[in-house]
Amino acid sequence: MDTKKLISTYKKQGARIETRARVKLAGKSDFSLWYTPGVGTAATHLAKHPRDARSMSVKGNSVAVVSDGSAVLGLGNIGPYGALPVMEGKALIFKGRAGIDAWPIVLDCHEPEEIVAVVKAIAPAFGGINLEDIAAPKCFTVERALVEALGIPVMHDDQHGTAIVVLAGLINAAKVVKKPLRKLKVVISGAGAAGTAVAKLLLAAGVKDIVVLDRAGALYRGRAKTSDEKAALAMVTNPRKVKGRLQDALAGADVLIGVSGPGLAGAADIKLMAPGAIVFALANPVPEILPEEAKKGAAAKALASLIARPTAAKIIPDLLDPRVVKAITRSVR
Repeated sequence: MDTKKLISTYKKQGARIETRARVKLAGKSDFSLWYTPGVGTAATHLAKHPRDARSMSVKGNSVAVVSDGSAVLGLGNIGPYGALPVMEGKALIFKGRAGIDAWPIVLDCHEPEEIVAVVKAIAPAFGGINLEDIAAPKCFTVERALVEALGIPVMHDDQHGTAIVVLAGLINAAKVVKKPLRKLKVVISGAGAAGTAVAKLLLAAGVKDIVVLDRAGALYRGRAKTSDEKAALAMVTNPRKVKGRLQDALAGADVLIGVSGPGLAGAADIKLMAPGAIVFALANPVPEILPEEAKKGAAAKALASLIARPTAAKIIPDLLDPRVVKAITRSVR
């Protein structure tokens, strides 16, 4: 999409969400009921019976969408103003798709203790907390602290939302390529919030062979200069003790899940994978590899697989081989 046109559209639109009254203020009796003096009775009651807030106030259908802007999409640490349109967009989705009133809350603070303190302070007004785009590893600390401290649902969407969608997609993708989920060799490019959560959920679903990579390469037991979170992840993944770069991990892999950044893989890398490769390139807004590029690698593998015993005289199928069209079609569909 044209950048200038997009910015112009956003400026013309302004806010994408707004608050609306759910009761009428048509006359003095309405003001008396919904504000003073009626609201005083409600206030006194809730002060004594805070659990009734869900049934008597906005708390019953409200979510705070909270970010410090430290890991916005695949754009990195772009601060609270950079995070604001994303949080507003998420609030729009909450309302549009689930009927939930959500508010974008962007914080100009970055230490885990500060974030936790602010969210705890505003929590009474909300029925749930949706953490977004907070960098790892502090996102793990923040979520754990808030889950323990608050009596309302707390979810870090980059972790759990991503992981749920990936597992759902992988369950069906495995059926398409006729491979058992538990026997898949999975490579996850990205060891941040999303990559960690995806790995943990796939392990819980029965996937045994998972290799997770960060900027320094594959995570494995005993790797030097590894954070506590990554070291813990290395203890339950990479059973074959794969080391090296993404290309080393992709050799013979069935699945590539990208949750890192754009341009990290090409068609040549996809060719390293096993036949029937599954590629989830999820970096946002620009994926690790574009679908068209990934399909080039998938099509090459499909074509090569038609020759059971390659020889110097026969390394690809004959021009008129009737299997070619079907094989290519299946690989790029």
